[in-house]
Amino acid sequence: SQVSFEEESQNPPAVGHWKPLMPSKGDKEEPESGCQDVGGVHEPQSTEQLNVSRLRSSSVEIREKGSEFLRDELHKAQKELKLKDKECERLSKVREQLEQELEELTASLFEEAHKMVREANTKQAAAEKQLREAWGKIDMLQAEVTALKTLVITSTPSSPNRELHPQLQSPSKAGFRKGHGRNKSTSSAMVSAASQNVAPEPVSRECKEVDSTLFAEFQTWKESPTLDKSCSFLDRIYREDVGPCLDFTKQELSELVRVAVEQNTLTIEPVASQTVPVGKVAAEECGGPKKCALSGLPRTCKHRIMLGDSGNYYYISPSCRARITAVCNFFTYIRYIQQGLVRQDVELMYWEVMRLRREMSLAKLGFYPSEM
Repeated sequence: SQVSFEEESQNPPAVGHWKPLMPSKGDKEEPESGCQDVGGVHEPQSTEQLNVSRLRSSSVEIREKGSEFLRDELHKAQKELKLKDKECERLSKVREQLEQELEELTASLFEEAHKMVREANTKQAAAEKQLREAWGKIDMLQAEVTALKTLVITSTPSSPNRELHPQLQSPSKAGFRKGHGRNKSTSSAMVSAASQNVAPEPVSRECKEVDSTLFAEFQTWKESPTLDKSCSFLDRIYREDVGPCLDFTKQELSELVRVAVEQNTLTIEPVASQTVPVGKVAAEECGGPKKCALSGLPRTCKHRIMLGDSGNYYYISPSCRARITAVCNFFTYIRYIQQGLVRQDVELMYWEVMRLRREMSLAKLGFYPSEM
């Protein structure tokens, strides 16, 4: 349309005189003057109007094509936007799936690690039991060798030992004994010792029964796990286990230890790993390798604790370490439950909590493993 408009504008129509075919009666005398007026005045006006109308038609056509182009572009943009929205939705679903798989993997790894630790502890206990039995057998054999050496040494040519030489005994006694003889008291003692060490221990099977009150409190806490000790579940454990287990002779230090355990800022390390910082706290205030800082009693301290980032070390006895460790194990497990890292049945988690409570109960009564 623009090309045709330019061609028409470059070639304007020819302007001439209009001659009427049938002149009217009133116009007979001056026909040429009327034609001149029409050709001179009306023809330029009609040409200008024609050009304006052509311009308007071309502008309208341009607007229509432009609006049509914009509509096409708008449709394309909307389609691309929908595709991008679908892609974003797909990526968000993939991210959620990856996060869920990561959580499940973390939980399974924790459960596997917990299982491996328990299996290692069981194997260690079995190995220690076998070691004790082996040492018992060694002691028995050493006692037997010592007894045989004593019998051999006490037999001399001047005074032979009749137990080693049955031919020197009377015929009645000699016929009674055949083969090699041993000292009766030594042999009976070794037989009794062997019977004590070799006799298998009776296998005891532990029976368990769920307490309805404790299980209901644990289920209520499990629905919305929290470390706030105002709930009935933790309140009972604080009163029955945590409080008595961390109740030492030194009350002020016991309170600091309890707060550090709750805030997970307590550190336990062997005494031989590092030396106590000089100029921090006097050895009498922190106890010492031969004095427990929590009980105040003279004990051999193989470990020490540090509360937070204070830099002050406190020597503790094996019994105090067992009590603190039992409470720390309990808080670690319930923190894992609160963080959603334990993916087990509610009853299994309940029995694990009861096992940790039993460890606290034994520790507060003074029972602890020999390796501590």
